[in-house]
Amino acid sequence: MDPKARVLVVDDEANARTALADLLREEGYQVDTAADGFKALPKLEEMAPDVLLTDLRMPGMAGLELLERSRTEDPERVVIVMTAHGAVDTAVAAMRAGAADYLQKPLNFDELLLVLARELERQRLRAEAGSLRARLAERHALKNMVGSSAPMQAVTDIVLQVAPSRASVLITGESGTGKELVAAAIHQYSPRADKPFVKLHCAALAETLLESELFGHERGSFTGAVGRHDGRFMEAHGGTLFLDEIGEISPSVQVKLLRFLQEHEFQRVGSGQTIKVDVRVVAATNRDLMEQIKAGKFREDLYYRLNVVSIEMPALRERPSDIPLLAMHFLRKYSRENDKQLTGFDDAALARLAHYNWPGNVRELENAIERAVVLARGDVVAEKDLAANIVPTKGGLGPGAPVIPGASMADIERFAILKTLESTGGSTTRAATVLGISPRTIQYRLQQYQGKPPTGENDPK
Repeated sequence: MDPKARVLVVDDEANARTALADLLREEGYQVDTAADGFKALPKLEEMAPDVLLTDLRMPGMAGLELLERSRTEDPERVVIVMTAHGAVDTAVAAMRAGAADYLQKPLNFDELLLVLARELERQRLRAEAGSLRARLAERHALKNMVGSSAPMQAVTDIVLQVAPSRASVLITGESGTGKELVAAAIHQYSPRADKPFVKLHCAALAETLLESELFGHERGSFTGAVGRHDGRFMEAHGGTLFLDEIGEISPSVQVKLLRFLQEHEFQRVGSGQTIKVDVRVVAATNRDLMEQIKAGKFREDLYYRLNVVSIEMPALRERPSDIPLLAMHFLRKYSRENDKQLTGFDDAALARLAHYNWPGNVRELENAIERAVVLARGDVVAEKDLAANIVPTKGGLGPGAPVIPGASMADIERFAILKTLESTGGSTTRAATVLGISPRTIQYRLQQYQGKPPTGENDPK
């Protein structure tokens, strides 16, 4: 029992009301009382009780109306009704209106304590589930798609456009560019957000196992099929199925996937029964599917069914201005996970990060920052904390990046702020959100930059 749980007792019988309140206080509950529904209303607002324990039959405002008013104010509040013996029909009406339980008078106090403990535990679990859903939503939110460069702004715009639709989406790009994160954001910003987001890596399974994982199988349909299995399509009903590395699926699986995209139905392996489900398909690949089609390895009709909307993820080397933002994003993430208080990078470390070509894209950068955070001994990541393979690429990262070597931390910060402002149309509020700093900081920096030309010939003026 939660010793801090608040209970409001509402009963027009003074003796019963007082006795019940005293017994609950002895059990550690915080208790207040009211003689009828009208007197209870202000206490609902002032006390904000976890539990409303109310009689049903009272003069003035009856318990059923009080229940409805309480539910309107706080749908998560536990409401337990008390009713006289023989008035079960009224109690049933209260349950239909949202009461958690009902108890007959005269009350069995031990039974009341059990009901209170049970309903408060359910309330706690609902709150935890809500918090978990909120954390999952945060994890898949667009702000996790870090980047203020023009290529990433284009990706963000199309995600927001396509998310509310039912259209299939094909996400292309090199490995490590964040295709799964984009798929998750499409789901999270769609009307299906409260339904499952199911993932399957197609290249990780053999043909028979992939078909079974997608569509399910009947018992005995192949060696090892000891029972019926529901596949990912069944699991994703109402939600989104993300098929990673779609270019790796076999011709036979391609035929079955095409049928689903056309008819929204499939059959389990070993079954003739047709199953219909409501699933949106988002696929991803790092292969050139048009080349696969020319080589006879991928069906052209399936390609066009998957590619209703296409999103091309840019390689990290194509958006160098995002490297400092991503580096700080991962530094904050892994500092929290490793209980460290790192505040940033020294100039030499940031120079190496900014001038490396990142063939493994964002995934490689994330791994590099996690390693550096673990090895860092000071309050910033130093150059010696970076892996030896992170060597500046000859020729740098192209136009628009700050001039490194020779650029200070302030030069790179100025470049990031100005580029972000350019991509947000000059909005300091939006730029502050992208960069994870306050608008006041940006305004202060802009005052400092007045009369001082930015580093790099392509920087915004």
